[in-house]
Amino acid sequence: MASITAKPFRLALLQLGSLTSSKANNISVAKRAVEEAASSSPKPNLIVLPEIWNSPYAVNAFREYSEKIPKIGSKNGEVGDEGETVKAMRQMAINNNVWLIGGSIPQKDERTDEIFNTCTVYDPDGTLVAIHQKVHLFDIDIPGKQTFKESDTLTGGKTLTTFVTPFGKIGLGICYDIRFPEMATIAARQGCVAMIYPAAFNTTTGPMHWSLLQRGRAIDNQIYVAMCSPARHPEASYQAYGHSMVVNPLGDILVEAGHQPTTVYADIDVDLLATTRRNLPITIQRRFDVYPDVAEKFL
Repeated sequence: MASITAKPFRLALLQLGSLTSSKANNISVAKRAVEEAASSSPKPNLIVLPEIWNSPYAVNAFREYSEKIPKIGSKNGEVGDEGETVKAMRQMAINNNVWLIGGSIPQKDERTDEIFNTCTVYDPDGTLVAIHQKVHLFDIDIPGKQTFKESDTLTGGKTLTTFVTPFGKIGLGICYDIRFPEMATIAARQGCVAMIYPAAFNTTTGPMHWSLLQRGRAIDNQIYVAMCSPARHPEASYQAYGHSMVVNPLGDILVEAGHQPTTVYADIDVDLLATTRRNLPITIQRRFDVYPDVAEKFL
C-alpha cells in the first residue's frame, strides 16, 4: 500500500445548468461557473466540471461534438489545433489560478476515427496533466425505464488514471466506472486521497445507486469519493440525476446537491484518512495469501 502524502484542500463540484445544443453557450456557462467558484471564500484548490457538459448526452451527438485532445504535458499556446473546449478549459484554469478537472467531453482520435468519453485535467498554468478515457461504457437496458448504449458510438479506454497535485494524488473515473470497484481499490493502493468521477447518472439509476456506490467505494478503500453531475434539464432527452456529492472515508456524505444548477464545496481533511486507517486497519489486514491483489501490477 503506497503511503498517503497530502495536505488539506477545498473541492468544488460545478453542477452546471442552462446547457443547450450550442457548444459555445455551454463553454460560456462553464466559464462563468468556474469564475464564480474561484471567487468564493475560501477559494477552492480543485474545481470539477460534470460529464459530457459541452455536448448533449446522446449517442448520436458524440461524434458531432467531439474534439481533438493533445498529449499530456502540452502547455497553453503550444498546440494550435486542439479543440475549442480544451482551449477554453486551459484558460479557465489559468485565469482563475486553480486545478481543473474538466468533466468529460467527446474526444476524436484522428488516427483511428474512434470517439472516446474523455476527462482532461489542467494545472493552474494551463498544462494538461492527465487524460482519462471512460473505461466502462454505459450499455444498459432496464425495460420500461432506461435504455442507453454508449458503445454504439464510443470506444472504451484502456488505462487507469491518477495525477499528482501539491495537495495529494487524485484518482479519476467517469460515471459508470464507479460500478467497477477495482478502479478505486487500485487508486487507493497507489496512495490517492480521493477518487473523483464526473458523472451523469439518470433519474432511474440515480435514486437506486448514486449515493450507495460512492459510500461503498469510500468505505471499502478509506478514501474520499466525489461525483459531479450536470443539473437536470426538463427538455433534455436524457435526464441527469444531479445530486453532486462528496463522501468521506467513513462513508459520511459531506455535501449533496439537489437537481438544480448549483456549486457544492467540501473541505478534504486528509488527517481523517490516517485516523480512519488507524482505527479500522483494513489497509494492512488484506489476505493476499488467500485472494489476489488486483493492484499488484500497478504498484
